Amino acid sequence: MDASIDLNPHQIEAALFALKSPLDAGVILADEVGLGKTIEAGVLLLQSWAERKRRLLVLCPASLRRQWAAELEEKFGLPCRILDARSWAACVEAGEPNPFDTDRYVSVLSYNFAARQADRLFRTALDLVVIDEAHKLRNAWKPGNVIGQSLKRALAGRRKALLTATPLQNSLMELYGLASFIDDYIFGDVVTYRANFTGAAANLDALRGRLRSFCHRTLREDVQEYVRYTERRPLTVPFTPTDAEQALYDRVSAFLLRDGGFAIPKRQRRLTLLVLRKLLASSSHAIAGTLDTIIRRLEGLQRGEVLPDDGLLHDLISPEEFSDEDQEEAEEAEGGSDTAIQPDGLLSPDLDAELEELRRCRALATGLRTDTKAQALLKALELGFVEMARTGAARKALVFTESRRTQDYLKAFLEANGHAGQVVAFNGSNADADARAILDRWLAANRDNGRATGSRPVDVRTALVDHFRDGAAIMLATEAAAEGINLQFCSLVVNYDLPWNPQRIEQRIGRCHRYGQKHDVVVVNFINQRNAADRRVYELLEEKFRLFAGVFGASDEVLGTLESGVDFERSILAIYQDCRSEAEIDTAFARLQAELEETIRSRIAEARRTLFAHFDEDVHARLRMRMDDARLHLDRASRMFWRLTRYMLEEVGKAARFDDAALAFDLDHPPLPGVAAGRYQLAVRQRQGDSDGHAYRLSHPLAEHLIERAKALDTPQSEVLFELSTHPARISVLEPYLGGWGWLTLTLVTVESFAREEVLVLTAIDSRQQPLPREAAEKLFLVPARWKGLAGDPHPLIREVLEERSASDAAAAVEVARARNARYLEERRQRLDQWADDAIKAAERELDEVKNRLKELSRQARQTDDPAEQHRLQTEIQAAERDKRRARQRIFEAEDEVMAERDRLIADLRRRVSQKVETRRLFTLKWVVR
Repeated sequence: MDASIDLNPHQIEAALFALKSPLDAGVILADEVGLGKTIEAGVLLLQSWAERKRRLLVLCPASLRRQWAAELEEKFGLPCRILDARSWAACVEAGEPNPFDTDRYVSVLSYNFAARQADRLFRTALDLVVIDEAHKLRNAWKPGNVIGQSLKRALAGRRKALLTATPLQNSLMELYGLASFIDDYIFGDVVTYRANFTGAAANLDALRGRLRSFCHRTLREDVQEYVRYTERRPLTVPFTPTDAEQALYDRVSAFLLRDGGFAIPKRQRRLTLLVLRKLLASSSHAIAGTLDTIIRRLEGLQRGEVLPDDGLLHDLISPEEFSDEDQEEAEEAEGGSDTAIQPDGLLSPDLDAELEELRRCRALATGLRTDTKAQALLKALELGFVEMARTGAARKALVFTESRRTQDYLKAFLEANGHAGQVVAFNGSNADADARAILDRWLAANRDNGRATGSRPVDVRTALVDHFRDGAAIMLATEAAAEGINLQFCSLVVNYDLPWNPQRIEQRIGRCHRYGQKHDVVVVNFINQRNAADRRVYELLEEKFRLFAGVFGASDEVLGTLESGVDFERSILAIYQDCRSEAEIDTAFARLQAELEETIRSRIAEARRTLFAHFDEDVHARLRMRMDDARLHLDRASRMFWRLTRYMLEEVGKAARFDDAALAFDLDHPPLPGVAAGRYQLAVRQRQGDSDGHAYRLSHPLAEHLIERAKALDTPQSEVLFELSTHPARISVLEPYLGGWGWLTLTLVTVESFAREEVLVLTAIDSRQQPLPREAAEKLFLVPARWKGLAGDPHPLIREVLEERSASDAAAAVEVARARNARYLEERRQRLDQWADDAIKAAERELDEVKNRLKELSRQARQTDDPAEQHRLQTEIQAAERDKRRARQRIFEAEDEVMAERDRLIADLRRRVSQKVETRRLFTLKWVVR
């Protein structure tokens, strides 16, 4: 109800799966790419927030922190705080000794920072931890996996939701790793798991049975009747560089092939070469600026300056252009510095030669008068906009480049060639004059509607996206726009520079080709006709990864084999660096393609289908029922919430004016400090595309305040007239009571067991002491009503019947809770029994191994006549017999230990299942229906 989006049935199903048992230590939500695992996690976080369980954590790769915070704030109204070294220090300085221990924010942080704060995490009573890209923890069971081991210990016992589209990538051991991260009592030890579930004798049916209790996966084919997917259509634009452009490329490329030298630091050499190769392919403008930077650096060396190795990388590109893995590599590279001073105190003569060559290259770059690739971009945009007009799509294009210098150049180029005033730039800083002006206008327009957050980075991103949607035709974006912004109103994606990392390409296209896109998305790529390696890279990405065509683009199965794509990127760099001729390039790419095909074809693909496809054969019917049920409840809850708000603000507080048609109100006199006056609109209306003012949700501070005040109002025994005749819709279940009267009472039953559970028990009888069906009693409160005054006590006979039925209904509610808890306990007991069996099998396996060794030794002893050999074998047989006796004894000991641990865990659960029940009468009233 609080989401500013429409939930799909599979997302509701996944959230309910994650919430199904208070005894579960966690779940894996493994929907295929594009089905909204972030939304499912948002529902879980919001449900926890609504239940006042507000110590919430989101762990994700560093590059996704801002995206998570923005989506949780915008779509669910959850206040978020990104924690890193700087913000942590600021919190501590402001008087928060442990910033994790807060109920005011959802804390969003990276894996690495969480691992560094493992001790504090362990000491914090967290209510829920959401872990994105959880496949990164698949090796957490290995002692050498430092980050995984740290997080596993820090989060032990906390409820967790692991999000990953690829729970199984390359090995069935990955499922063991994820399961053990959630709960050490799902499987036994690693050796037993291997024996049972891997290799030729793998029991996939048994493994599937175990997975069903903690892993939920929906396939895209399951939801096509609910989620409309448009196509991706590739458009390849070839261009042929001029001789002068090719000469620049060849000369700089030859320079990069040199070994040693001073231009490229010895440390971080691979990463620096990767950056330079990308800039060389981007534009002559980018490479000219890059050459300037390197020349200035070498001139400093020439003057005898000592320069740090990492200075060049950060001068060449902005932090946003690093992947997480690149950033980690840059940080982990051993520090050092370059110097051109030789042992004899003289400057190296090679430095002069390098500088001279670089200056010649710069002269070539600055002397170019034609930019063939930029001209091809103009033609591509023209073709794309024609296609947009044909399909009725908006005249919008998202153009990606990997270089900030290329972005600046293209902005000036496009504005000078027919697109003046139609281009907006989006990058990591968004600090140029145009961005500042757009932000100022946006702030002025949104100052009073709650959209402005006060955080410049968040507000400027929103302002630029709004400007692109409402005004500009072209957004020029660096990698900063590849994550965290949603541009489904645009259906033309242009890769001006094509990354070598397939994951990055998928992220780029996913900005537009996503849920909510109404048109086919055209994906434009440029091919350099004079560069054999560029052509082969594109062929590989198109044919093997299927990134650019189809309904879904690259499958998570294919992308999952690549991990983050960094290793693939490094393989491409090696080809550019090592291959000199077109024949060598073809051979190298053929080898890489064969390796990829083998990986993608592996038997793991079949195991993945066996384990995760169709847990429920009737998935479509179940999802349809889930959607119908959700719509019914959301509609009813929204109406009750709206009525309560109106009563508290309009009739009790005289603080607001209401517009029922728009589900909005104007708050004139805020009843709570920190709540702004102005226009508020129910979030359910905003997700229908009708945005008008602050999003009003259950979790909004104003709503929480009003609900608490309403619950505290006095409810004396009264007579209430329910005016069924004025209700606009027919409620057939109430029609038999038209003109009748009776009594009803509402009781709050609180059950404390594995979790706190609150149940509202509504009991009603008519004037003849006959019970009203629960549905009829509940629907009374959906019709208009008027307070008729205080009511005297009912007739003693009526009061006795009402109290007896109320007590009976309350007892029934408690019994339902008791039966549910018993079911939870039984499910947990079965899982512990499976764990105990696994643990005992480990001891039995040791005995089997000793028996087999003893059998082999006995066979050898029968076959030899050599006395010395016979003596040796008999000695080993005696030792093996002792080992067999010890192994048998260890089985008994293991059984005792394992069963004792199982019994201890079950006894602990039984203690927790004992229920503490409280009942509290909320109100009693006499009802009359007219």
